[in-house]
Amino acid sequence: MTQGFSLVIHGGAGVMARDCMTQGREALYHAALVRALDAGEEVLLQDGNALDAVTAAVCALEDEPLFNAGRGAVFTRDGTQEMDAALMAGCSRRAGAVAGIFGPKNPILAARAVLEQTDNVLMIGDGALNVARAAGLNFRAKDYFYTQERWDALQDTLRMEREGKLDDDPSRRHGTVGAVARDRHGVLAAATSTGGMTAKRPGRVGDTPVIGAGTFADNATCAVSATGDGETFMRLCVAHEIDARIRLANIPMDRAAEGLIMTDLAAVRGSGGLIAVDRSGVITTPFNCEGMYRGWIVEGESRETAIY
Repeated sequence: MTQGFSLVIHGGAGVMARDCMTQGREALYHAALVRALDAGEEVLLQDGNALDAVTAAVCALEDEPLFNAGRGAVFTRDGTQEMDAALMAGCSRRAGAVAGIFGPKNPILAARAVLEQTDNVLMIGDGALNVARAAGLNFRAKDYFYTQERWDALQDTLRMEREGKLDDDPSRRHGTVGAVARDRHGVLAAATSTGGMTAKRPGRVGDTPVIGAGTFADNATCAVSATGDGETFMRLCVAHEIDARIRLANIPMDRAAEGLIMTDLAAVRGSGGLIAVDRSGVITTPFNCEGMYRGWIVEGESRETAIY
């Protein structure tokens, strides 16, 4: 039995403040989100599976220098770039993740290589890169990943630290991309990718590649991709907690997700948001900060992108 598909994407909850967002730049973000939706939708329209759809959507987001993943990844305080990514198949609960890598054009494909080519879930550093090379992935040099905007953000952050004037700007603290989908056959999948936090310590890993924290999928409940203060998302096991509330307490997904973001996350001073889809194709996109770059398609019903 087939049914309509649902696809949701996000480009991170670290959005530019509304009063700083020009119409031209806002249009660029909406156009980039549309391109990512198109990439995932193309798979689903051809009766493709959810895992392929979220992979395609996240690859498109990683290729956009506007977002903090892949080509647009932020810099560590040492001026390097370290990327994390993960994906999970709801039909089998198989997952693949990578952390602290640099080189693959699309880190999400490195995570998928871990899922498909190894018996592991999470791999780091050279080991992860060797799997990516064995899978024949496209590697790029430093100049591909360098963007002046990200470099300037690092210099500004380091300067504010030296002057004791570091503010609480969420666009510096967190930025991630992700996608969740339910295909026409009711299969769920989730994928997430990030460059982490501007001026993070080298070696720092956030919630993105931690299955159950920033990424999770199970056909029986939901698929989730999170974005925000990674340490708090890990402490609360946000993605899996939504699954648990659906599975054990029979709480609807939208209520479970909203409760985690608006109440539990806020209680530990966490900032961010998430996207999720449940087994029926219902979607939700809660966030507790100024905005979250996001877009969604529910087959036969709606298609939209939003920021605030």
